[in-house]
Amino acid sequence: MKKSFNEDEDFYYNSDGLIVLTEEYHLARGYCCGNGCKHCPYDYKNVPEPRRTKLLQERKDKENPK
Repeated sequence: MKKSFNEDEDFYYNSDGLIVLTEEYHLARGYCCGNGCKHCPYDYKNVPEPRRTKLLQERKDKENPK
């Protein structure tokens, strides 16, 4: 995993001032942490049900609005 932690590349601040990790950061880490991260590239593999299904549906709905 990378040793440096760079704003815009690894994270950004949302409108509430919270840190949001990027997809690039998650890919460098190499696994799903199970926290339901916004940019998880691993389809929330380690997030327990029923939350995993809910997160996947929300992502699908966002990608394909009606």
